[in-house]
Amino acid sequence: MLELDGEDLRRQPIEKRKELLADLLRGSRLSIVLNEHFEEDGAIVYREACKLGCEGIVSKRLGSPYRSGRSPHWVKVKNPKAPVVTREAEEDWGG
Repeated sequence: MLELDGEDLRRQPIEKRKELLADLLRGSRLSIVLNEHFEEDGAIVYREACKLGCEGIVSKRLGSPYRSGRSPHWVKVKNPKAPVVTREAEEDWGG
């Protein structure tokens, strides 16, 4: 979450922004689901996500503020066997 009631939250650490978002969604009847986060070893989380057929995982450094664009504090690792990744590769290759 980047803003709440006119307050810019981009400089707040990710855990604070997620906490505010969770509070906002608590008891809501909206179809928005807050993604669970894991603090376990990234390799284990990635392996299990791949077993489930997930597209991949996104790792964010705790304490990091929001930055648009690429950042060393925000890393996405794709599962090369996930259907969506396979489709993306086929489209990139003109297949």
